[in-house]
Amino acid sequence: MLAFAALISVSGGLGYALPALVGLESMGVPSPGETALILAAVLASEGKLQIWLVIVIACASAIVGDNIGYWLGRKIGREVLEAPGPFQKRRVRLIAVGERFFDKHGAKAVFLARWVALVRIAAAWFAGIEEMRFREFFLWNALGGITWGTTYGLVGYFGGKGAANAITHYGVIAAIVLGVLVVVGLVAMKVRERRAERSADPAAAASAEPVAERGPEPDQAEPESPPSS
Repeated sequence: MLAFAALISVSGGLGYALPALVGLESMGVPSPGETALILAAVLASEGKLQIWLVIVIACASAIVGDNIGYWLGRKIGREVLEAPGPFQKRRVRLIAVGERFFDKHGAKAVFLARWVALVRIAAAWFAGIEEMRFREFFLWNALGGITWGTTYGLVGYFGGKGAANAITHYGVIAAIVLGVLVVVGLVAMKVRERRAERSADPAAAASAEPVAERGPEPDQAEPESPPSS
């Protein structure tokens, strides 16, 4: 990414496209929004961009992108997750989990998701899928976008390339750790599903139960003794 920033820095005007990537990430398109913001702030620290404009573009992109993701989730998100296909059961279960979570922590989830890599890609969509009130979503999303964009912009501006390198390095580590946790979670879900299917299968349940003791079959019954004279 630093090499990419060096190419962008040839033209200062193009450098403002870096914080605009935040909007794509907020819409749900996987893109290095956080890293792009830091790199744009680094360019500003070198006098090639204006830091205030970098921060404004990043905050506006975050808010607009999240709102687009919210409305996409509200209009088509549930249909997409419930559509027949691979992992349909897990996708439907994910909606149910999201409903319980947003009922309890909707505002906090929208605000804090902005600060967690990868999570912020899906947060706006799930807020829309769970039909979170738009006013509440807009307020907490705007608050999260403004504080996040300002904080990371200033970190990159005052920290320089050292901050960019650190965030890029630890961002990769965080992505790897998150990937491992996702794989472990999927395996655990698969094991639980198999156990549930076995317990729900009548034939399996019957075979698992101990066979009750039975008396002799009618054709195997002992003959009656003749009456005594």
